[in-house]
Amino acid sequence: MPLKIAFCASNAPIAQAALAGLTRRYGDHAEDGADVIVALGGDGFMLHTLHRTQELAVPVYGMNRGTVGFLMNAYSDHALEERLSSAEEAVINPLSMRAHKLDGSIHDALAINEVSLLRCGPQAARLAIHVDGKLRLPELVCDGALLATPAGSTAYNYSAHGPILPIGAEVLALTSVAAFRPRRWRGALLPKGAEVTFEVLEHEKRPVMAEADSQSVRDVVRVHIRSEPTVRHRVLFDPGHGLEERLIREQFV
Repeated sequence: MPLKIAFCASNAPIAQAALAGLTRRYGDHAEDGADVIVALGGDGFMLHTLHRTQELAVPVYGMNRGTVGFLMNAYSDHALEERLSSAEEAVINPLSMRAHKLDGSIHDALAINEVSLLRCGPQAARLAIHVDGKLRLPELVCDGALLATPAGSTAYNYSAHGPILPIGAEVLALTSVAAFRPRRWRGALLPKGAEVTFEVLEHEKRPVMAEADSQSVRDVVRVHIRSEPTVRHRVLFDPGHGLEERLIREQFV
């Protein structure tokens, strides 16, 4: 029986052109009745698609019609059903962020790649870091800090000189961004089950924003982050080009 494929695409002209051609060739099904969702775009669109469809429990197969495409497969309009049938699946648990704002409001969000805190003004941020309720770093003076999943460890985390984590690693990467004090503190590796709290010191003088996969919250005073095991993102990759292989390969370029 043919696979029931649901297609979606970013607004980029190249992605829209691919969408038109693929739907003519393979048809198009509703996402809630599909066997697989094929997302056409770049990594940002892939993250958006995973967040948008997380309640469906349908695997998502990305084809790159963007730029980097780390979470995507190479684009081709040939033998798509065969590629989907032989694809390897990786399961990703996102991070859960609860951000407390200066005005007393609370904002919740999920992040597949990372949760980051960044300064919003001309002065460096001052952060205190708690792990599982214990104060581990009383003061980090920096441009920011982030907590990344293995899937997100090659994104902002890697640009901030954080470690690349194997996809099966039961750890999270805690990484500083342009740390001033302690000057040589680069971060830490934490168990996947750890709960991390960033406390913003001098928050009125040194405002800070929190961001979970591009969902931004300004003027935060405290941010709690933990892995969310109840949410499972199913991502498909061509054989031999899965996420684990990409994470290893990235360390040798």
